[in-house]
Amino acid sequence: MKRLLITNVNVYTEDSVLENGALLLADGKIAVIYPETPDLMDEQVEVIEGKNLHAIPGFIDGHIHGTNGSDVMDATEEALTNMAGVLPHEGTTSFLATTITQSPENIEKALVNVANYVNKAGQAEVLGVHLEGPFIEKDKAGAQPLEYIMEPDLDLFKKWQLLSGGKIKTITMAPEHDDQGIFIKALELSGVNVSAGHTNANFAGMKKAVSEGVRQVTHLCNAMSGIHHRDIGVVGAAFQLEELRGEIITDGIHISREMLQLIFENMGSERLIMITDSMRAKGLEPGVYDLGGRPTTVSEDRATLEDGTLAGSILKMNEGAKRMLGLDGVTLKHIIEMASVNPAKQIGVYDRKGSLTIGKDADILLVDDEVNVSLTICRGEIAYRGG
Repeated sequence: MKRLLITNVNVYTEDSVLENGALLLADGKIAVIYPETPDLMDEQVEVIEGKNLHAIPGFIDGHIHGTNGSDVMDATEEALTNMAGVLPHEGTTSFLATTITQSPENIEKALVNVANYVNKAGQAEVLGVHLEGPFIEKDKAGAQPLEYIMEPDLDLFKKWQLLSGGKIKTITMAPEHDDQGIFIKALELSGVNVSAGHTNANFAGMKKAVSEGVRQVTHLCNAMSGIHHRDIGVVGAAFQLEELRGEIITDGIHISREMLQLIFENMGSERLIMITDSMRAKGLEPGVYDLGGRPTTVSEDRATLEDGTLAGSILKMNEGAKRMLGLDGVTLKHIIEMASVNPAKQIGVYDRKGSLTIGKDADILLVDDEVNVSLTICRGEIAYRGG
């Protein structure tokens, strides 16, 4: 693997910004971070002129179903390769392949597919699985098919985790359906990130769930109990309980600008995780597409079921970052925390991803002030060059 030297960039490290700095990449890792661009090296190093852009860690999308015509539930190597190949265009360098509530047979096919998948050089890395459902609340199903929703089943989950090769990193579930907390406690103990979502839990129920091991809320504000003046529900719990991080879909549709501002002011960048929750239609023309066996109508800016229910998104990570930057008080450092640092910490990969640190994977973006992606590097290989 040829070494790369990225010169003349503002390097966003974990604790500072190095203006006119440089990064040397070798063997897929960050080898050296220079506070100033060094003199030209030998011929074994490919030099990339950074043009005073910002060098930031690659985005980690912890909740994505599909893009560019492919979906995780297609359960094929080609689908994951297609997704991993196109995601660097929006700055995503790694992701969790996210399932949807479906028949056990179809879920198992998707899990086995991820277990057998070999990540490709120069593409986004599949870090594992986000199991969204089927252990959710029917009244908050959203776009999840009702007929396949079931009660939490620890034996079934253990079977699925075995089939996935231990790659289920996050699970979305309704904690109110685990009365004794046995399911949640077992998963938390095994290292799985348990996220409350598609849930009608009240605030007391969320406090109990947090005491048992819930540490995240899935697509905050969507498919959950909202804030009421007599019970602040799951949304209020996310605001009040410091143990929780909340996923946010920053397309301006799932959450309004004003609500995003309120969330940011109450939770701060240290407790928010930007996601896309995107479906196969992302990057394609408007039309009718499949989502979990249900026809989904996609317009220029949203995806909906026949009854108007939002069905995932067609959001790109860098577009979500642009929208967040438009809020009062949000800076590029906050974006890095929400789109790179926090998702890496949440699923236990911060030792190798999520920040620009010597020895970590060389997952790097070059972006301008508006987070337009000029260059994406995945594990030391150039994956995308902007126009």
